[in-house]
Amino acid sequence: MEPLDVENSFDVHEYRHGLKLVSQDRATMHLENRDDFACPACGDAFDDLFVSEKRENTFGSPGGPFCVVRTDDQVLLLTH
Repeated sequence: MEPLDVENSFDVHEYRHGLKLVSQDRATMHLENRDDFACPACGDAFDDLFVSEKRENTFGSPGGPFCVVRTDDQVLLLTH
């Protein structure tokens, strides 16, 4: 299982072969993990990935375990 590289910033284009875009606006993206990429926080496979460049974000209940990863300019929320 290939882990997402988030060392400096997350580049969705490096993983477009295994992530399906569900929705996108100017500062956020919601992606579905189709290729069993590994979570950069815990190393397990994740279901969905929310990427935000906004400083503040509000999330509803994801309904299960989740991880949060911060890069230099993004917040990533990964649901399991």
